[in-house]
Amino acid sequence: MQAAFSINSGNFLVPALAVLTGGLSFFAAVASTIMGAAAAFLFVSLLSLPGSRHGIPAQFAIRSILGNAGARYISSPIRSVTSLYWFSVQTIGGSAVLISLLEKAFEIRLPLALVSVFLAGLMSLLALIGFDAVKKAIKYFMPFLIIGQVVLFVLFIKELSSTQSFGSLSHSQWSFGSFFLYSSLVFIQYVSGASASSDMARYAASAKGAFWGLFAGNTLGFSITAILGALSASQFGEWNPFVSAGSLASSSWVLLLIFICAMTSMLSINMNNAYTGGFSLLNIFQNLGRVKSTLIFGAAAVVLSCLPAVVNKAQEYISMLGIFIIPISAVIIADFIFVKKGTLSEEHLTKLFISQSDQNREGLMSIIFGALIYLALPDLISPGFISFFLTGLGYFIFHRYGRLKDRRQLKRQQKLSS
Repeated sequence: MQAAFSINSGNFLVPALAVLTGGLSFFAAVASTIMGAAAAFLFVSLLSLPGSRHGIPAQFAIRSILGNAGARYISSPIRSVTSLYWFSVQTIGGSAVLISLLEKAFEIRLPLALVSVFLAGLMSLLALIGFDAVKKAIKYFMPFLIIGQVVLFVLFIKELSSTQSFGSLSHSQWSFGSFFLYSSLVFIQYVSGASASSDMARYAASAKGAFWGLFAGNTLGFSITAILGALSASQFGEWNPFVSAGSLASSSWVLLLIFICAMTSMLSINMNNAYTGGFSLLNIFQNLGRVKSTLIFGAAAVVLSCLPAVVNKAQEYISMLGIFIIPISAVIIADFIFVKKGTLSEEHLTKLFISQSDQNREGLMSIIFGALIYLALPDLISPGFISFFLTGLGYFIFHRYGRLKDRRQLKRQQKLSS
Protein backbone atom coordinates (compact mmCIF):
# COMPACT_ATOMS: atom_id res chain seq x y z
CA MET A 1 0.00 0.00 0.00
CA GLN A 2 2.81 2.42 0.93
CA ALA A 3 4.41 1.88 -2.50
CA ALA A 4 1.15 2.33 -4.43
CA PHE A 5 0.30 5.68 -2.84
CA SER A 6 3.83 7.02 -3.42
CA ILE A 7 2.94 7.53 -7.10
CA ASN A 8 1.57 11.06 -6.98
CA SER A 9 2.13 14.47 -8.54
CA GLY A 10 4.17 15.91 -5.67
CA ASN A 11 6.63 13.03 -5.70
CA PHE A 12 7.22 13.36 -9.47
CA LEU A 13 8.45 16.93 -9.07
CA VAL A 14 12.12 16.67 -8.05
CA PRO A 15 13.05 13.76 -10.39
CA ALA A 16 11.51 15.74 -13.26
CA LEU A 17 13.30 18.93 -12.21
CA ALA A 18 16.60 17.02 -12.19
CA VAL A 19 16.09 16.56 -15.95
CA LEU A 20 14.32 19.81 -16.88
CA THR A 21 16.35 22.22 -14.75
CA GLY A 22 19.41 20.27 -13.69
CA GLY A 23 20.20 18.95 -17.16
CA LEU A 24 20.70 15.36 -15.94
CA SER A 25 19.97 12.40 -18.17
CA PHE A 26 17.09 10.07 -17.38
CA PHE A 27 19.40 7.50 -15.76
CA ALA A 28 21.37 10.09 -13.77
CA ALA A 29 18.17 11.77 -12.52
CA VAL A 30 16.73 8.42 -11.37
CA ALA A 31 19.97 7.36 -9.62
CA SER A 32 20.42 10.77 -7.98
CA THR A 33 16.93 11.04 -6.53
CA ILE A 34 16.63 7.39 -5.44
CA MET A 35 19.91 7.75 -3.52
CA GLY A 36 18.65 10.81 -1.63
CA ALA A 37 15.22 9.32 -0.99
CA ALA A 38 16.57 5.98 0.30
CA ALA A 39 18.83 7.79 2.79
CA ALA A 40 15.86 9.85 4.02
CA PHE A 41 13.56 6.81 4.26
CA LEU A 42 16.12 4.99 6.41
CA PHE A 43 15.90 7.76 9.02
CA VAL A 44 12.12 8.04 8.65
CA SER A 45 11.83 4.30 9.37
CA LEU A 46 14.06 4.60 12.44
CA LEU A 47 11.81 7.30 13.89
CA SER A 48 8.80 5.03 13.45
CA LEU A 49 10.08 2.90 16.36
CA PRO A 50 8.53 5.01 19.17
CA GLY A 51 5.15 4.42 17.56
CA SER A 52 5.57 0.70 16.93
CA ARG A 53 7.18 -0.03 20.32
CA HIS A 54 5.23 2.28 22.62
CA GLY A 55 2.15 3.25 20.60
CA ILE A 56 2.77 6.97 21.06
CA PRO A 57 1.96 9.68 18.47
CA ALA A 58 4.76 11.45 16.64
CA GLN A 59 4.28 14.73 18.54
CA PHE A 60 4.82 12.88 21.84
CA ALA A 61 7.99 11.28 20.50
CA ILE A 62 9.32 14.69 19.38
CA ARG A 63 8.55 16.17 22.82
CA SER A 64 10.80 13.54 24.43
CA ILE A 65 13.64 14.80 22.22
CA LEU A 66 13.14 18.57 21.83
CA GLY A 67 11.14 19.14 25.01
CA ASN A 68 7.64 20.60 25.18
CA ALA A 69 8.65 24.09 24.06
CA GLY A 70 10.90 22.82 21.26
CA ALA A 71 8.23 20.50 19.88
CA ARG A 72 5.56 23.19 20.15
CA TYR A 73 7.40 26.24 18.83
CA ILE A 74 10.09 24.78 16.56
CA SER A 75 9.11 21.39 15.18
CA SER A 76 5.34 21.93 14.86
CA PRO A 77 5.50 25.22 12.88
CA ILE A 78 7.95 23.72 10.38
CA ARG A 79 5.80 20.59 10.07
CA SER A 80 2.71 22.74 9.41
CA VAL A 81 4.47 24.83 6.74
CA THR A 82 5.93 21.71 5.08
CA SER A 83 2.53 19.98 4.98
CA LEU A 84 0.95 23.17 3.62
CA TYR A 85 3.53 23.46 0.83
CA TRP A 86 3.19 19.85 -0.33
CA PHE A 87 -0.61 20.01 -0.07
CA SER A 88 -0.47 22.91 -2.54
CA VAL A 89 1.96 21.13 -4.88
CA GLN A 90 -0.30 18.07 -4.94
CA THR A 91 -3.36 20.22 -5.60
CA ILE A 92 -1.75 22.14 -8.46
CA GLY A 93 -0.48 18.87 -9.96
CA GLY A 94 -3.92 17.27 -9.69
CA SER A 95 -5.53 20.38 -11.18
CA ALA A 96 -3.17 20.25 -14.17
CA VAL A 97 -4.16 16.62 -14.79
CA LEU A 98 -7.88 17.39 -14.56
CA ILE A 99 -7.57 20.39 -16.91
CA SER A 100 -5.59 18.44 -19.54
CA LEU A 101 -8.00 15.47 -19.47
CA LEU A 102 -11.09 17.69 -19.73
CA GLU A 103 -9.53 19.53 -22.65
CA LYS A 104 -8.71 16.31 -24.47
CA ALA A 105 -12.03 14.58 -23.79
CA PHE A 106 -14.50 17.47 -24.05
CA GLU A 107 -12.44 20.39 -25.46
CA ILE A 108 -13.14 22.35 -22.27
CA ARG A 109 -10.32 24.57 -20.95
CA LEU A 110 -10.71 25.66 -17.33
CA PRO A 111 -8.45 28.17 -15.51
CA LEU A 112 -5.85 26.55 -13.23
CA ALA A 113 -6.66 28.85 -10.31
CA LEU A 114 -10.38 27.97 -10.42
CA VAL A 115 -9.76 24.21 -10.46
CA SER A 116 -7.10 24.46 -7.74
CA VAL A 117 -9.40 26.44 -5.45
CA PHE A 118 -12.19 23.91 -5.98
CA LEU A 119 -9.98 20.88 -5.29
CA ALA A 120 -8.19 22.47 -2.31
CA GLY A 121 -11.51 23.54 -0.77
CA LEU A 122 -13.06 20.11 -1.33
CA MET A 123 -10.12 18.25 0.21
CA SER A 124 -9.99 20.63 3.19
CA LEU A 125 -13.70 20.04 3.79
CA LEU A 126 -13.26 16.27 3.54
CA ALA A 127 -10.35 16.40 6.00
CA LEU A 128 -12.61 18.21 8.44
CA ILE A 129 -15.84 16.20 8.24
CA GLY A 130 -14.91 12.83 6.77
CA PHE A 131 -11.22 12.03 7.26
CA ASP A 132 -11.71 8.44 8.45
CA ALA A 133 -14.43 7.66 5.91
CA VAL A 134 -12.35 9.02 3.01
CA LYS A 135 -9.24 7.10 4.09
CA LYS A 136 -11.27 3.87 4.25
CA ALA A 137 -12.91 4.51 0.87
CA ILE A 138 -9.55 5.21 -0.80
CA LYS A 139 -8.40 1.66 -0.01
CA TYR A 140 -11.02 0.33 -2.41
CA PHE A 141 -9.35 2.26 -5.24
CA MET A 142 -6.04 0.44 -4.74
CA PRO A 143 -6.52 -1.78 -7.85
CA PHE A 144 -7.09 1.34 -9.99
CA LEU A 145 -3.85 2.86 -8.65
CA ILE A 146 -1.82 -0.23 -9.51
CA ILE A 147 -3.42 -0.69 -12.95
CA GLY A 148 -3.03 3.03 -13.65
CA GLN A 149 0.70 2.87 -12.92
CA VAL A 150 1.08 -0.07 -15.29
CA VAL A 151 -0.80 1.88 -17.96
CA LEU A 152 1.57 4.85 -17.58
CA PHE A 153 4.56 2.57 -18.19
CA VAL A 154 2.89 0.89 -21.18
CA LEU A 155 2.03 4.24 -22.80
CA PHE A 156 5.56 5.60 -22.29
CA ILE A 157 7.30 2.44 -23.55
CA LYS A 158 5.05 2.31 -26.63
CA GLU A 159 5.91 5.92 -27.41
CA LEU A 160 9.63 5.29 -26.92
CA SER A 161 9.43 2.25 -29.22
CA SER A 162 7.52 4.07 -31.94
CA THR A 163 9.96 7.00 -31.96
CA GLN A 164 13.04 4.77 -31.39
CA SER A 165 14.31 7.18 -28.76
CA PHE A 166 15.58 4.75 -26.10
CA GLY A 167 19.12 5.94 -26.76
CA SER A 168 18.25 9.50 -25.80
CA LEU A 169 17.63 8.44 -22.19
CA SER A 170 21.36 8.46 -21.48
CA HIS A 171 22.21 11.56 -23.53
CA SER A 172 22.94 14.60 -21.38
CA GLN A 173 25.76 16.47 -19.77
CA TRP A 174 27.05 14.84 -16.58
CA SER A 175 27.56 17.08 -13.55
CA PHE A 176 28.40 15.85 -10.07
CA GLY A 177 27.16 19.18 -8.71
CA SER A 178 23.69 18.69 -10.23
CA PHE A 179 23.66 15.01 -9.33
CA PHE A 180 24.20 15.67 -5.61
CA LEU A 181 22.07 18.84 -5.59
CA TYR A 182 18.92 16.96 -6.64
CA SER A 183 19.79 14.06 -4.39
CA SER A 184 20.00 16.61 -1.57
CA LEU A 185 16.64 18.19 -2.53
CA VAL A 186 14.90 14.82 -2.40
CA PHE A 187 16.55 14.14 0.95
CA ILE A 188 15.13 17.44 2.25
CA GLN A 189 11.68 16.54 0.90
CA TYR A 190 11.46 13.19 2.66
CA VAL A 191 13.62 13.39 5.79
CA SER A 192 11.06 15.80 7.28
CA GLY A 193 8.80 12.73 7.52
CA ALA A 194 10.91 11.59 10.49
CA SER A 195 8.90 13.96 12.69
CA ALA A 196 5.63 12.22 11.70
CA SER A 197 6.58 8.58 11.02
CA SER A 198 5.70 7.39 14.53
CA ASP A 199 2.03 7.99 13.66
CA MET A 200 2.20 5.49 10.77
CA ALA A 201 3.55 2.68 12.95
CA ARG A 202 1.42 2.96 16.11
CA TYR A 203 -0.68 -0.09 15.28
CA ALA A 204 2.03 -2.21 13.65
CA ALA A 205 2.26 -5.89 14.64
CA SER A 206 5.98 -5.54 15.37
CA ALA A 207 8.66 -2.86 15.44
CA LYS A 208 10.81 -4.79 12.98
CA GLY A 209 7.90 -5.24 10.57
CA ALA A 210 7.03 -1.54 10.76
CA PHE A 211 10.64 -0.49 10.14
CA TRP A 212 11.24 -2.69 7.09
CA GLY A 213 7.70 -2.26 5.77
CA LEU A 214 8.01 1.53 5.76
CA PHE A 215 11.53 1.50 4.34
CA ALA A 216 10.82 -1.05 1.59
CA GLY A 217 7.42 0.42 0.67
CA ASN A 218 8.66 4.01 0.56
CA THR A 219 11.82 3.17 -1.38
CA LEU A 220 10.05 0.95 -3.91
CA GLY A 221 7.26 3.49 -4.38
CA PHE A 222 9.67 6.35 -4.88
CA SER A 223 11.79 4.33 -7.32
CA ILE A 224 8.74 3.86 -9.55
CA THR A 225 7.89 7.54 -9.10
CA ALA A 226 11.42 8.66 -10.03
CA ILE A 227 11.41 6.53 -13.19
CA LEU A 228 8.04 7.91 -14.32
CA GLY A 229 8.89 11.53 -13.46
CA ALA A 230 12.31 11.48 -15.15
CA LEU A 231 10.89 9.63 -18.17
CA SER A 232 8.10 12.16 -18.62
CA ALA A 233 10.55 15.06 -18.32
CA SER A 234 13.21 13.63 -20.65
CA GLN A 235 10.82 12.52 -23.40
CA PHE A 236 7.95 15.01 -23.25
CA GLY A 237 9.33 18.03 -21.38
CA GLU A 238 6.48 17.68 -18.86
CA TRP A 239 7.07 17.26 -15.10
CA ASN A 240 3.76 15.47 -14.46
CA PRO A 241 3.54 11.95 -16.00
CA PHE A 242 -0.24 11.91 -15.61
CA VAL A 243 -0.44 14.87 -18.00
CA SER A 244 2.02 13.24 -20.44
CA ALA A 245 0.11 9.95 -20.38
CA GLY A 246 -3.19 11.75 -20.96
CA SER A 247 -1.80 13.29 -24.13
CA LEU A 248 -0.80 9.81 -25.40
CA ALA A 249 -4.03 7.99 -24.52
CA SER A 250 -6.41 7.33 -27.42
CA SER A 251 -9.18 5.59 -25.46
CA SER A 252 -11.72 7.30 -23.21
CA TRP A 253 -11.43 4.35 -20.79
CA VAL A 254 -7.68 4.89 -20.48
CA LEU A 255 -8.28 8.60 -19.86
CA LEU A 256 -10.79 7.71 -17.14
CA LEU A 257 -8.30 5.31 -15.54
CA ILE A 258 -5.56 7.98 -15.54
CA PHE A 259 -8.03 10.44 -13.99
CA ILE A 260 -9.00 8.00 -11.20
CA CYS A 261 -5.36 7.14 -10.50
CA ALA A 262 -4.27 10.81 -10.35
CA MET A 263 -7.20 11.97 -8.20
CA THR A 264 -7.01 9.03 -5.78
CA SER A 265 -3.28 9.48 -5.17
CA MET A 266 -3.74 13.25 -4.71
CA LEU A 267 -6.65 12.80 -2.30
CA SER A 268 -4.83 10.17 -0.25
CA ILE A 269 -1.63 12.15 0.26
CA ASN A 270 -3.47 15.40 0.90
CA MET A 271 -5.66 13.83 3.57
CA ASN A 272 -2.41 13.02 5.38
CA ASN A 273 -1.01 16.50 4.72
CA ALA A 274 -4.16 18.13 6.09
CA TYR A 275 -4.19 15.85 9.14
CA THR A 276 -0.50 16.39 9.95
CA GLY A 277 -0.56 20.13 9.20
CA GLY A 278 -3.75 20.74 11.19
CA PHE A 279 -2.57 18.64 14.14
CA SER A 280 0.80 20.45 14.20
CA LEU A 281 -1.04 23.78 14.13
CA LEU A 282 -3.16 22.60 17.05
CA ASN A 283 0.01 21.68 18.94
CA ILE A 284 1.20 25.31 18.58
CA PHE A 285 -2.12 26.98 19.43
CA GLN A 286 -3.64 24.49 21.84
CA ASN A 287 -6.81 26.49 22.51
CA LEU A 288 -7.88 26.40 18.85
CA GLY A 289 -9.47 22.96 18.82
CA ARG A 290 -9.33 20.48 15.95
CA VAL A 291 -12.07 22.12 13.86
CA LYS A 292 -10.56 25.61 13.91
CA SER A 293 -7.02 24.37 13.29
CA THR A 294 -8.21 22.35 10.28
CA LEU A 295 -10.19 25.31 8.96
CA ILE A 296 -7.17 27.63 9.24
CA PHE A 297 -4.94 25.09 7.52
CA GLY A 298 -7.55 24.58 4.79
CA ALA A 299 -7.95 28.32 4.18
CA ALA A 300 -4.18 28.75 3.85
CA ALA A 301 -4.03 25.72 1.52
CA VAL A 302 -6.71 27.19 -0.77
CA VAL A 303 -4.80 30.48 -1.07
CA LEU A 304 -1.43 28.81 -1.71
CA SER A 305 -2.92 26.41 -4.26
CA CYS A 306 -3.80 29.41 -6.45
CA LEU A 307 -0.11 30.23 -6.96
CA PRO A 308 1.59 28.31 -9.82
CA ALA A 309 4.95 29.59 -8.53
CA VAL A 310 4.64 26.91 -5.84
CA VAL A 311 5.54 24.42 -8.60
CA ASN A 312 7.38 26.66 -11.05
CA LYS A 313 9.89 27.73 -8.38
CA ALA A 314 9.84 24.44 -6.47
CA GLN A 315 13.63 24.11 -6.38
CA GLU A 316 13.93 27.47 -4.57
CA TYR A 317 11.11 26.74 -2.13
CA ILE A 318 12.36 23.24 -1.25
CA SER A 319 15.83 24.71 -0.64
CA MET A 320 14.30 27.36 1.64
CA LEU A 321 12.39 24.72 3.61
CA GLY A 322 15.68 22.86 4.02
CA ILE A 323 17.08 25.73 6.14
CA PHE A 324 14.78 24.56 8.94
CA ILE A 325 13.94 20.95 8.03
CA ILE A 326 17.53 19.70 7.87
CA PRO A 327 18.83 20.91 11.28
CA ILE A 328 15.61 19.97 13.11
CA SER A 329 15.57 16.50 11.54
CA ALA A 330 19.29 16.03 12.25
CA VAL A 331 18.83 16.82 15.96
CA ILE A 332 15.77 14.56 16.27
CA ILE A 333 17.51 11.66 14.55
CA ALA A 334 20.88 12.09 16.30
CA ASP A 335 19.19 12.27 19.72
CA PHE A 336 17.07 9.17 19.11
CA ILE A 337 19.96 7.08 17.73
CA PHE A 338 22.97 8.19 19.81
CA VAL A 339 21.46 9.58 23.03
CA LYS A 340 18.35 7.46 23.52
CA LYS A 341 19.94 4.43 21.81
CA GLY A 342 16.91 3.85 19.58
CA THR A 343 14.32 3.53 22.33
CA LEU A 344 12.43 5.54 24.95
CA SER A 345 13.06 4.57 28.58
CA GLU A 346 10.36 4.33 31.26
CA GLU A 347 11.59 7.67 32.59
CA HIS A 348 11.03 9.35 29.21
CA LEU A 349 7.58 7.81 28.84
CA THR A 350 6.54 8.81 32.37
CA LYS A 351 7.58 12.42 31.75
CA LEU A 352 5.62 12.44 28.50
CA PHE A 353 2.41 11.21 30.08
CA ILE A 354 2.58 13.78 32.89
CA SER A 355 3.46 16.50 30.31
CA GLN A 356 6.92 17.04 31.76
CA SER A 357 9.80 17.04 29.28
CA ASP A 358 13.20 18.61 29.85
CA GLN A 359 14.09 21.50 27.57
CA ASN A 360 16.83 20.57 25.13
CA ARG A 361 19.22 23.54 25.11
CA GLU A 362 21.87 21.61 23.16
CA GLY A 363 19.23 20.80 20.56
CA LEU A 364 18.29 24.46 20.10
CA MET A 365 21.97 25.45 19.79
CA SER A 366 22.52 22.70 17.21
CA ILE A 367 19.47 23.74 15.15
CA ILE A 368 20.76 27.33 14.96
CA PHE A 369 24.26 26.04 14.17
CA GLY A 370 22.90 23.76 11.41
CA ALA A 371 20.73 26.50 9.86
CA LEU A 372 23.74 28.83 9.64
CA ILE A 373 25.83 26.11 7.99
CA TYR A 374 23.03 25.41 5.48
CA LEU A 375 22.77 29.10 4.59
CA ALA A 376 26.54 29.41 4.18
CA LEU A 377 26.89 26.50 1.73
CA PRO A 378 26.30 26.93 -2.03
CA ASP A 379 23.69 24.71 -3.69
CA LEU A 380 26.18 22.82 -5.85
CA ILE A 381 27.90 21.16 -2.87
CA SER A 382 24.68 19.62 -1.51
CA PRO A 383 23.97 21.73 1.59
CA GLY A 384 21.28 19.30 2.72
CA PHE A 385 23.65 16.36 3.21
CA ILE A 386 26.56 18.36 4.65
CA SER A 387 24.42 20.42 7.02
CA PHE A 388 22.58 17.28 8.19
CA PHE A 389 25.84 15.48 9.01
CA LEU A 390 27.49 18.48 10.70
CA THR A 391 24.35 19.33 12.70
CA GLY A 392 24.06 15.74 13.97
CA LEU A 393 27.75 15.69 14.87
CA GLY A 394 27.51 19.13 16.52
CA TYR A 395 24.51 18.00 18.57
CA PHE A 396 26.34 14.88 19.75
CA ILE A 397 29.34 17.01 20.86
CA PHE A 398 27.16 19.69 22.51
CA HIS A 399 25.16 17.00 24.33
CA ARG A 400 28.27 15.19 25.62
CA TYR A 401 29.79 18.47 26.77
CA GLY A 402 26.51 19.46 28.49
CA ARG A 403 26.27 16.14 30.37
CA LEU A 404 29.94 16.38 31.39
CA LYS A 405 29.37 19.92 32.66
CA ASP A 406 26.29 18.77 34.65
CA ARG A 407 28.26 15.94 36.27
CA ARG A 408 31.06 18.29 37.29
CA GLN A 409 28.55 20.72 38.77
CA LEU A 410 26.87 17.89 40.67
CA LYS A 411 30.23 16.77 42.11
CA ARG A 412 30.97 20.32 43.29
CA GLN A 413 27.61 20.53 45.02
CA GLN A 414 28.20 17.16 46.72
CA LYS A 415 31.60 18.32 47.99
CA LEU A 416 30.14 21.57 49.30
CA SER A 417 27.30 19.76 51.08
CA SER A 418 29.71 17.29 52.69
